[in-house]
Amino acid sequence: MSDARLQQFQQMVAEFPDSPMSHFSLGKLYLERREYAEAVKSLEAATRLDPTYAAALVSLGDAHAGAGQVAPAREALLRARQVALDQKHPSLAEEIDERLADLG
Repeated sequence: MSDARLQQFQQMVAEFPDSPMSHFSLGKLYLERREYAEAVKSLEAATRLDPTYAAALVSLGDAHAGAGQVAPAREALLRARQVALDQKHPSLAEEIDERLADLG
């Protein structure tokens, strides 16, 4: 992952601090880079700005899981599952169930 891409997403967050998408994009990049603590911060910001952002909640669960934080991972994934069901996305809920099962 290039530092240029990281700088691009950091700049996007700086320019659009109230945009859940900017925080989500940065968080996903941190997740790809396995920088879990930074990913958690960005994804928490995204879900604070939009509590119904299912993709951000799933990624937040993945970031917590990557950091070895099982309880917060489970909490984020359960929230994501409920949002997915509320938004009539049963296939996403099934995908989340798989992630929950992997947590043990």
